[in-house]
Amino acid sequence: MSDMTQESQVQNGFEPQPEPESKVESQPEQQPDPETKPEEELKPELVVTDTDPKPEEEKESSIQLNEAAKPASTDQIARPELRKDEGNRTFTMRELLSELKSDEDDAGSPYSQESMQRQSYQNNAAMELISSVTGTDEEGRSRQRILVYAARRYATALERNPEDYDALYNWALVLQESADNVSPDSSSPSKDALLEEACNKYDEATHLCPTLHDAFYNWAIAISDRAKMRGRTKEAEELWEQATKNYEKAVQLNWNSPQALNNWGLALQEVSAIVPAREKQKIVRTAISKFRAAIQLQFDFHRAIYNLGTVLYGLAEDTLRTGGSTNPNELYSQSAIYIAAAHALKPNYSVYSSALRLVRSMLPLPHLKDGYLNAPPVGNTIAPHSDWKRTEFFLNHEALQQVIRVEQKQVSQSLSGRTADVANIDKRAIRVDIPDIVSVSACADLTLPPGAGLCIDTTRGPVFLVADSWESLDGWLDAIRLVYTIYARGKTDVLAGIITG
Repeated sequence: MSDMTQESQVQNGFEPQPEPESKVESQPEQQPDPETKPEEELKPELVVTDTDPKPEEEKESSIQLNEAAKPASTDQIARPELRKDEGNRTFTMRELLSELKSDEDDAGSPYSQESMQRQSYQNNAAMELISSVTGTDEEGRSRQRILVYAARRYATALERNPEDYDALYNWALVLQESADNVSPDSSSPSKDALLEEACNKYDEATHLCPTLHDAFYNWAIAISDRAKMRGRTKEAEELWEQATKNYEKAVQLNWNSPQALNNWGLALQEVSAIVPAREKQKIVRTAISKFRAAIQLQFDFHRAIYNLGTVLYGLAEDTLRTGGSTNPNELYSQSAIYIAAAHALKPNYSVYSSALRLVRSMLPLPHLKDGYLNAPPVGNTIAPHSDWKRTEFFLNHEALQQVIRVEQKQVSQSLSGRTADVANIDKRAIRVDIPDIVSVSACADLTLPPGAGLCIDTTRGPVFLVADSWESLDGWLDAIRLVYTIYARGKTDVLAGIITG
């Protein structure tokens, strides 16, 4: 799918908008099933792009055969009591043949006639919706023919077995994909009707198989698509909240899903844009935690990185307007770090480039991040707590560097972006070169001074530091990991260009 970019103007000037994630749960059987589509463009406060979907692994069929029925003991077999005079009653040939035919019919289908009729009615209604979709162009029409063929197969499977949750799940995907083929000016069928029917199928599938995390994930996307059609209404709020619950369920069943976490954060952003102001900040901070969790699962997940930048930017705007305990300038700076990192990982994305032009001046140039950390004397990580000092550090594309000034002069930069005035920094200062990093993690070692411990394991040995707070530690952890990821992906020059200009 080709990349599509979009820019918008918002209340307080141009703001970067969150980037959507893709709908990509594969199907259990090899069917001509639809490709998955990117999650909708959500617009809490920043510019978004629809990106190419990134399919997850194709999941194997989750159909499990029921354990074979075990014969009951003779004591457990219920013996029907004979009615009076029935014990020795003789049967005519017509009665015997009629009873045999009835037994054969019952054995052929374990489901009641009423259940079969209800399933047939539902199948016909869904098939009517899918068959009425024509597609917007030749490619769309060709694709829709394949979707109709697939739907017929799933309808047949469900007529044989109404409890086939794989068929229900795949049919829901077909309905969801068919909704994408509906012409924008079409009134019959409506996109909403197809999505509603897809949601019904997902609901049935998850009732039959409560561990089908793919269904919860794509169900949430279908609900989000329906919510997007309803603007900033109460009905939309209810749908967004339902979507967040399904994303939560998908993550509970499959915790290793950065896509679900990213979409969960986007849905929370939409909820925060509708709820009263007093509830907004709590929801926004929950969204931040989801984006951060997605990044921790996949450090180069540029969509989640960018979306985290956008939600921090929006939080800074709200804090600036309404006030709060957090410094809005710090939030702006954090926002710029994530947007710069997303651009470094995907420099050709025009949305990221546009957002970067807005926030670049909010970085502590010529560095990506600066701040204070408690550090021990160089080379003595087990020094007494009294010897640890709160000192300034900065992070750029080359290293995490402690600043211990000798002559109280500012560190200048050469044209190449490398630190030139090295004489102004004490050579005993701590320096962690990015290529030397092995891992970065929070540390709760009791030998460290009180605070939020940071451990940077390097090829030269571990480096221990202590941040002022756990919130501050999150910022340092993310920034160091992102710079290392950019280095590992061979994009250090792009990051150097951003921060050195």
